[in-house]
Amino acid sequence: MNFTTPASTNANAGLSDQQAARLLQQEGFNELPANKQRTALRILAEVLREPMFLLLMGAGAIYLLLGDRNDAFMLLGFVFITMAITIVQERRTERVLETLRDLSSPRALVIRNGEQVRIPGREVVNGDLLVLEEGDRVAADGVLLECHDLLLDESLLTGESVAVTKQRTDPTPEVATIFSNEAAGRIWSGTLIVQGGGLARVIATGSSTAIGQIGRTLQNQPQERSRLQQEIGTLVKRFAIFGIAVAMLIVLLYGWTRHDWLNGLLAGITLAMSLLPEEFTVILTVFMALGAWRISKNHVLTRHTPVIEALGSATVLCVDKTGTLTQNRMSVSAIVIGQETVMIGAEPGAALAPAALQVLRSAVLASETTPFDPMDKAFLRCLAELDPGDRDARRDWSLVHEYPLTQAVMAMTHVWHVAGQEHDVVATKGAPESVARLCRLDPSRSAAVLQQVEQLAAQGMRVLGVASASCVAASWPATPDGFDFTWLGLVGLADPIRPAIAQAVRECRQAGIRVVMITGDYPATARAIAALAGLPDEQVITGAQLAATNDTELRASVRDATIFARILPEQKLRLVNALKANGEIVAMTGDGVNDAPALKAAHIGISMGERGTDVAREASSLVLLNDDFSSIVHAIRLGRRIYDNLRKAMTYVVAVHLPIAGMTLLPLLLGTPLAFTPVHIVFLEMIINPACAIVFETEEADSDIMLRPPRAIDERLFGTRNVLLAVLQGSGLLAAVAAVFFFALHAGMQEQQARALAFTCVVIGNLGLIIANRSLSHSIFSLLRKPNPAQWWMLAGTSAALLAVLSIPPLQRLFHFAPVHDRMMALPFLASLAAVGWFELVKYGGRLWSGSAPRTSDRHDAPVAVDQ
Repeated sequence: MNFTTPASTNANAGLSDQQAARLLQQEGFNELPANKQRTALRILAEVLREPMFLLLMGAGAIYLLLGDRNDAFMLLGFVFITMAITIVQERRTERVLETLRDLSSPRALVIRNGEQVRIPGREVVNGDLLVLEEGDRVAADGVLLECHDLLLDESLLTGESVAVTKQRTDPTPEVATIFSNEAAGRIWSGTLIVQGGGLARVIATGSSTAIGQIGRTLQNQPQERSRLQQEIGTLVKRFAIFGIAVAMLIVLLYGWTRHDWLNGLLAGITLAMSLLPEEFTVILTVFMALGAWRISKNHVLTRHTPVIEALGSATVLCVDKTGTLTQNRMSVSAIVIGQETVMIGAEPGAALAPAALQVLRSAVLASETTPFDPMDKAFLRCLAELDPGDRDARRDWSLVHEYPLTQAVMAMTHVWHVAGQEHDVVATKGAPESVARLCRLDPSRSAAVLQQVEQLAAQGMRVLGVASASCVAASWPATPDGFDFTWLGLVGLADPIRPAIAQAVRECRQAGIRVVMITGDYPATARAIAALAGLPDEQVITGAQLAATNDTELRASVRDATIFARILPEQKLRLVNALKANGEIVAMTGDGVNDAPALKAAHIGISMGERGTDVAREASSLVLLNDDFSSIVHAIRLGRRIYDNLRKAMTYVVAVHLPIAGMTLLPLLLGTPLAFTPVHIVFLEMIINPACAIVFETEEADSDIMLRPPRAIDERLFGTRNVLLAVLQGSGLLAAVAAVFFFALHAGMQEQQARALAFTCVVIGNLGLIIANRSLSHSIFSLLRKPNPAQWWMLAGTSAALLAVLSIPPLQRLFHFAPVHDRMMALPFLASLAAVGWFELVKYGGRLWSGSAPRTSDRHDAPVAVDQ
């Protein structure tokens, strides 16, 4: 049944674009009431509850009690600046997340202006004509106008797991409930189309739908925290507990030894501010949100941001052949009738023999009337070109029954009724061996057919068998085996491989990622495509072999096999579980309803954006918008880069807090004047936050990012090596700053002069830390030449601010500085250079440490791919 009716038939032409736009403006989007958006005011309220803000306010209050209004107002000024930076940064993140949510919203196929168009589900309006296809989720409540073998899973609303049969009722029920007698002619938003198709008119959207009236239960389900979020949360909690404990100890120590409790409280607040790791959660949120946005620019949509953590750990990549390794531009290339092979297009303009046309017509009759599969589209396109009058000749034909492809019968069968005739026409197409069995061919002829299949498949073609039959109208058997089929011939379809596939497969191999092909095609076809893609083709496991293999044997087989042919969608789950049982981190692609369990079971489920069903999308973590294998490889590269940069930022944050906290604590222990006050801490925080959110987030991937083995899935973001690196770097800078400060005091300089020198040293050292941590494999001199515009803005802005507080008298007084002789300013610069030299020495030691580890994974010398 064809739902794309002529535009002249107004009843079935659907709404016009202008009508739809007007209704959308009047009724609003077709979506459930959303959770409150994080507006600027809401973010402001959250900032006001932040511990750092409360500490700043507490410090300002103490300064007022001490009568130091300048410092109090200075802190308040920094508070407003910090708030502004935080709000801008958070709003930027929110906008990215909103964009990603819009991209990942369900889609709907509607008829507008007489043509089928796929639109975001939220843009469906009352009166739209909704085209229902197997595997889609219904976008709105509606009444059925046409349907065929339509089964819906309504368990989301009813709790009943059994699919419900739908049929058009007359008159169509405008008012009905999910459990009423009229419900058979109604469809409900959020339900799943399990089988068949149809056409419905939308009568309720958004909160007016049945699911909208139930409430917001689905949207308010709490999300489980990812492993990385849990690790960061634990790290923040430990730092906070340690900081509070030490700060309280300092308050007691200062008050007890110096008998000045207000200044003791101020010293404690200063130390708490220096230890408080407020950047950690901000870093994670910003990196993941902007990382997902960057991945979407490479045609991969991130539905669940925690999957970014797993991308760098993927060891096996299972991909579809059709449309992923190939261009998904299938065309009929050959038709085999008896012993004759007819090459389509070999002689342009030549008429096709009647027998070949009959094969093509039957293949079209066995295809979906609203084609979704590229093979069905290829059949329809080829017949329209070779026999333009065929469609008009079948104007009085109607599809009355359908037998879907099953594990028992790998063929699709359609029954057509011809007006005025007593017998129905039956057509079937599918796996040649299944169609041969339906035709009850004798062994010798079946062997000859399979030999012809091998010849076509060896040329990289996908081969289908075609047969036809007839039966008394409305007298259909329970299964296709009940028909008396006549064998017509074979059809070979070609789908050219994507040009960049071989390079992408090589890149995967270098990165220690095995690429596995799982296809529904014949083994010879799979081998031919694998050879073009650069995949090893020595061993092929078929679906029949897999069915005869127990789980233990399968685990052994999947260690070496790179091609799985004649695989049913239901068997993909077994393959995923076998790979996981071997300790692999599995990325799996899929597009159909039956792929959903495998996508859900895989560590990284990847659905197809162009040809995938809504069910597959919902079961996946990533959506491949252009169905291109190379985009998956780009996503893995970006996933590794994001995790790598996140680790660099975390190392920098811990390293830079050590000298700040150390120079807050050492003067208290040694009985000298304080080196830093809250004003200095806030100034440094204004460097640290943008450095993490901008410099490290925008850092390009290291040149060897895809030459490293996959990261262990349970590897900690901030492990022993990173802790040691951060401590060594931070200790080196602490030593340099302490040397400058205490030397200046020992040399008889004023407290304010010593503070100015120490502050200069820690700021310059901070900038050195930023540059040094951009890469552990490059020296600081090469990193200065490596492009990162954000770095130069950071260096210029910080240098200008430092120069201002050192040279402008009002700012000097606010920062408790005093003018320093130009020659003495060489001291912090030399100490900072020494610290930078120490950073490079630590990095070199780190490279020697990691140099003993293998650069590539020995397990994955060969790659794995997936297709229906």
